[in-house]
Amino acid sequence: MPADVAPEHPDKVARDARRVEKWSLVWTLLAMVIWGLFVFLMLSDHGPDVPSYQGQGTRALCQGPLVEPSPQARACRADELRQWPALLGVLALAAVATVMAAATTVYAKVLFRLAPGNSSGVRPRD
Repeated sequence: MPADVAPEHPDKVARDARRVEKWSLVWTLLAMVIWGLFVFLMLSDHGPDVPSYQGQGTRALCQGPLVEPSPQARACRADELRQWPALLGVLALAAVATVMAAATTVYAKVLFRLAPGNSSGVRPRD
């Protein structure tokens, strides 16, 4: 590595790589939580309880938006978080968090490879 490109402190790149790797884990966990919320909102039943058709207990009046995209009952349309604009917003947040997780993961792996003296035992976790 040329002298004008070499970092001032040889272990600074490795420290930066570990720091970026921790951030990539945070972004990955955040993305997983947002994707889980999106799946829950799309698939879970909601609304007031009504008697079931078989007479065995009750069930929720409204099905998830993925199962019933255009509900007929007024009570089903009152839940703003189950409407498509809000769901698309959650989907956009999940996509942004996923892209950030991927970008920081790749950047951490590149920094680990660029660290001088990479044979000193500092390796990226796979």
